[in-house]
Amino acid sequence: MPENKDEHFMRAALEEAMKAVDKQEVPIGAVVVCNDIIIGRAHNLTETLNDPTAHAEMQAITAATGWLGGKYLIDCTVYVTIEPCAMCAGALGWSQAGRLVYGAGDIKKGYTLINGSLLHPKTVVKSGVLARECGGLLTKFFKSKRKITPPVPTKGGSDMPPVPPEGGSEDIKLF
Repeated sequence: MPENKDEHFMRAALEEAMKAVDKQEVPIGAVVVCNDIIIGRAHNLTETLNDPTAHAEMQAITAATGWLGGKYLIDCTVYVTIEPCAMCAGALGWSQAGRLVYGAGDIKKGYTLINGSLLHPKTVVKSGVLARECGGLLTKFFKSKRKITPPVPTKGGSDMPPVPPEGGSEDIKLF
């Protein structure tokens, strides 16, 4: 591996995030590594599965614990492109993940906004790994979603404005 391990595995998480972009999902990716082997990988699937809990971390934890045959990730490192939300941090805590490495922080929904620790007390955290790439992917995704589309002309010259796209708001605020 020419780069350090954390960057190498964060790039794998970024590859997962790109899969989310292809599915019009929020581009967050995660991989779970044990003994330098990726044992779980996932990206957000909340839209695809119509499930608000289908975050990349949740999917990767499920894949990894299935691979291990047990519910604990004590000797594993979880890499995620964006700081986990409170739900995902709680799941990481219950899985007793040995280490959490994330790219960009999340100032609106990140678990570090919550008072008290959601992670297991022994979990070691490292942040900022490839933060520019991780955060840039998310920023680019939301900028593309916020672009204002020109009105669609209607047949017959109706004075009624066109119906806005589903969701109706130009201001998409997820994080």
